[in-house]
Amino acid sequence: MTAQNVIDMLENRGVIDKGVAYDIEQDSVHNGKDIIQVLLDYGIYSNEDEFWAQVADELGADHFDLDNFEPPPSVVALIPAGMARLYGAFPITLDAQGLHVAFTDPLNAQLVEDLRFGVEKTIVPVVARRSQVQSLIEKHYGSGAPSIDEIFGNLGKSGGKENSPEAEANSAPIVKFVDLVMHQAIKERASDIHFEPFEREFKIRYRVDGTLYEMAPPPVHLATSVISRVKVMANMNIAERRIPQDGRIMTTVGGKSVDMRVNSLPTQHGESVVLRVLDRSSIQLELSDLGMGESLRNYIEETIHKPNGIFIVTGPTGAGKTTTLYACLRKINTIDAKLLTAEDPVEYELDGIMQVPINDAVGLTFAKALRSFLRQDPDRIMVGEMRDLETAQIAIQASLTGHLVLSTLHTNDSAGAVTRLVDMGVEPFLVAATLEGVLAQRLLRTICKSCRAPYEPSLHVLNQLNLSVEDIGGKHFHTGSGCSVCGGSGYKGRKGIYELLDVTDPIRELITGRAPSLVLRQKAIELGMVTLREDGLRSIYDGVTTIEEVLKYT
Repeated sequence: MTAQNVIDMLENRGVIDKGVAYDIEQDSVHNGKDIIQVLLDYGIYSNEDEFWAQVADELGADHFDLDNFEPPPSVVALIPAGMARLYGAFPITLDAQGLHVAFTDPLNAQLVEDLRFGVEKTIVPVVARRSQVQSLIEKHYGSGAPSIDEIFGNLGKSGGKENSPEAEANSAPIVKFVDLVMHQAIKERASDIHFEPFEREFKIRYRVDGTLYEMAPPPVHLATSVISRVKVMANMNIAERRIPQDGRIMTTVGGKSVDMRVNSLPTQHGESVVLRVLDRSSIQLELSDLGMGESLRNYIEETIHKPNGIFIVTGPTGAGKTTTLYACLRKINTIDAKLLTAEDPVEYELDGIMQVPINDAVGLTFAKALRSFLRQDPDRIMVGEMRDLETAQIAIQASLTGHLVLSTLHTNDSAGAVTRLVDMGVEPFLVAATLEGVLAQRLLRTICKSCRAPYEPSLHVLNQLNLSVEDIGGKHFHTGSGCSVCGGSGYKGRKGIYELLDVTDPIRELITGRAPSLVLRQKAIELGMVTLREDGLRSIYDGVTTIEEVLKYT
């Protein structure tokens, strides 16, 4: 149940004022506490049943105690198991009014509408304690992910040819199919969901821990209808298929609020659509949660508290740069500091920070936003990416006039960021004067703890790491054998590896002298820099990741 829906209801009914609403929002939305528990902690209700009674009153719905409730099997069968788990819905009774259903999130009106589409019956919402509804769902439908059979059902028989794609997009089978695809992908902790039409097949893939996995493909004739359904959910123009479009989906999956960024791309055989699942838990991470060594973390904390200078995080797309910068912003987001960010797009809202979405279509570029920032009296600035000379020059100007600037670049290593700035056209002496440090990072998959096992690497593999038998001494290596917990991959979760270029006086001299990145890198290693490969080796020796992962990313 989304905290915001509950807070809005309580404010509208005069149960709480704006001040209390703000405090409750901080505790629930930003600190991740359950909204009902927060209301009990604040003394708004003396027990949980009082809260649910008020929800029932708000909706004009019946309030049930389902502790010893046993529904007729015929009623349970009216909602397929996959749908019950997807929508957090349990059927209570069927009468002339329709199918009476208890939801884990009764304040979400969209769930009622989606379920109506799915079961093709009038849905009458009723209210019961969330834990009771969840227990009934698990008892009668199980708690597993939807099976492939559940997902596809009778889709092959559902036509798709006699109706227009627009009509088909809102048909019950297509609505059910798209919702269940999202449910399965999100349950598997997917970061992206890809809908890809080809001449003779329609692929659906999702990315988990940086690796793509393919779902069983649906019938190819449903591609247009399925993609149209996704575009409808994202408030995109389904009649326009010739140009790329962007949209956003905010929905509830399995009782959990999910935010997705959507992009469509015209291809030879239809539109390719990718959904980026925005994980709000990533913006709750502190620097101490990112798996850095203590000395590196201390350096970053010291750097981001400096009054001026530039700190750059570098790495390829999906390396976790934004997560690291958000952790930095959380550390310096204090009442006595004005923080401004320019992002393309703003994916997560950070409380107490002014965030500006870049919009090239109307001329609001990084450079233009950054120039305006300097007239907003900021203390610290984050620029999503230094893409061009103009942005880099203004960032340097901001640094020289007493502002700390955080930003990202797409380079392979930390030393490469320096040469990239010089190649853009920034004078080397200005880079040397303003740059405080460059952090390069990658995300490696971590070994599944349920099937982690020791193994002996071959000499060939050790040679790839430039290691000899003498180098490894008595060190142990591990791998994941594959199990049901990790879906047979041997990996579950990811961790960062890091390489920090500390811009000290010897490095500044080399930058001013236009030294190539290889020379900068060698000097930094002489001065004690731990490279990405070395940090990866530390993770291997700690039994956190595998040799293959380190070779793949370093």
